[in-house]
Amino acid sequence: MPPHLSADHPAAQPPARGSVDALITQARQLKGDVDAVRRDAPADGSDPQERWQRALYDLALHQLSALDGHLAQLRDGPEPLPEAPADRTVPTAPRDGSLLSRVGSAEWNLLTDKASWSGELYEILGRDPAGDPLTLDELPSLVLDEDRPRLTTMVTDCLIDAKPIDGEFRVLRPDGDVRTVHMMGEPVLDADGGTASMWAVLRDVSELRRSQRTVSETQDSLQRHRHHAQSERRLAVELQEAVLPPWRGSLRLPHQGAEALDLAAHYLPSSTSALIGGDWFDALELSDGDTLLSVGDLTGHGVTVTSGMAMLLGALRGMAVAGTQPGQLMAWLNQLLDASVQPALAGAVCCRYRPETRTLTWAQAGHPAPLLFRDGTGRVLNPPDGVLLGATSGAVYGQAEETLEPGDVLLLHTEGLVPGLREGTTAAHRLLELAPRFGEARTAQECVRAVVEEFGETEREDDACVLIARVAR
Repeated sequence: MPPHLSADHPAAQPPARGSVDALITQARQLKGDVDAVRRDAPADGSDPQERWQRALYDLALHQLSALDGHLAQLRDGPEPLPEAPADRTVPTAPRDGSLLSRVGSAEWNLLTDKASWSGELYEILGRDPAGDPLTLDELPSLVLDEDRPRLTTMVTDCLIDAKPIDGEFRVLRPDGDVRTVHMMGEPVLDADGGTASMWAVLRDVSELRRSQRTVSETQDSLQRHRHHAQSERRLAVELQEAVLPPWRGSLRLPHQGAEALDLAAHYLPSSTSALIGGDWFDALELSDGDTLLSVGDLTGHGVTVTSGMAMLLGALRGMAVAGTQPGQLMAWLNQLLDASVQPALAGAVCCRYRPETRTLTWAQAGHPAPLLFRDGTGRVLNPPDGVLLGATSGAVYGQAEETLEPGDVLLLHTEGLVPGLREGTTAAHRLLELAPRFGEARTAQECVRAVVEEFGETEREDDACVLIARVAR
C-alpha cells in the first residue's frame, strides 16, 4: 500500500531491523517465562482463585503472542496480495497459532470509489482474495446488525469531521464464524485539505477479547466466592459464639460452694483456614450439684459443621441435665449422629464431677484422654473403650472413675492443640512437660495462659480448644 499523507502528522519512519529483532527476542523470552509459570500453576479448576490466575496467564500469553506477531510484521513488512487460486475457493480461518494473519490494512479512495486490501484482511474477514475488496458502502454487510450503527458512526466522523477511527465491531464470516475486529484509521487529505481517502488497520482481537471475558467472569466468580466465604465465616463465628461459653478468664459456676472447680478455657483458630471448625468446650452446673465438663470436635469446617456442633452440644447438655451418665450419654450421641441426614464423625470427652466426693466419672469417643496434674507431675488418664461418634451403629462406650485431690489440675483438649509434633512425640508428651508450671499456677486461667504461651503462636492446620479445671484447695 502506498504511503499516506495523514491529516495530523506525516508517516513515521520504520525502526531499524536490528532493534525490532531485539524486541522480538525479548517478547519471546517473556512469553516463555510466563508460559513456564502458567504450567506450574494448579489447574484442577476447583478453586475460583486458581481459575482467575490461570485466566490471567492465558490473557498475558495471548497479548504476548499478538505482540510477537505484530513485531514480526513490522520487521518483514506487508505481505503481497496472494495469487488468485484457480478454483477461487474461499480461504479457511487462520490457524489459532497463526498470528501474522491477524492484522490487515485497507485504503478506500473516495475520489475513485476504489478500495485496496492487504492479504491479511481478506483472511481476517474470510473473503476470497481473488474477489474485489468491499467499498465503504459494502463493508457494513459483513457486520452484525447490532454493531452496524457503531461502524457507520466511526466512518462518518472520520470522513466528515476528520476524527480518527478507533473502535471494534463484530463480523460474520462466510464460514459462520463470528470474529471481533478492532479498527484504527485516519482520513488522508489532498493538497486542498479535502478528504481524498481513508486508511485503516484492522486487527482480529477475537481470542484476546475471549480471554478478557474469561478473566472478567472468573474475577466475578472469585468475588462471589469470597463474599460467600466471608458471609459463611461470619455466620459460623456468630453461631459458635452463641453456643460456646463466653469465658474471659477464670470463673466459678453460679451455685457451687467452696468445693467448686476453678474453670478456664481457650479457643485457638486455625492459621491456615478461614473457615470455622466444629471444636467445642463446655462446662455446665447440673441440678444435683455435679458439674458437666466436655470437649469435642465434629470433623470438617464451615456453617454446616458449626451448626452440627451446636446440635451435638445441645443434645449433650439436655441428656446430662436429665441425669444421663457419661457412658450412656456417648452411646446416645452416637445414635444421634448415625441417624442424621448428613453423615459426620465426632470425637468427644464427657466428664461428670461430683464435688462432695471429688469423683470424676468420664467417657470418651475416639478422643484424647484428659490429663491429670498433681504436685508438679502429670499423667494421662487410662481411657475406657469408645469409638468415634457416628463411626458405627450400636457402639458401646465404657466409663471410668478418678478421685481428684485439692489442687489437682484436669486438662481436656481437642486434636490439634499441639501442632508441629516431631516424629515419636505426642501431644500428651508435650502437654505433660507443662506440669511444673501448672504446679506453680494459682488459678486455672494461669494454666491456660501457660498452654497458649507454649503452643498458641505456632501455625496450626486445624482449630483446637483447651479446657482446664482446677480443684479448690
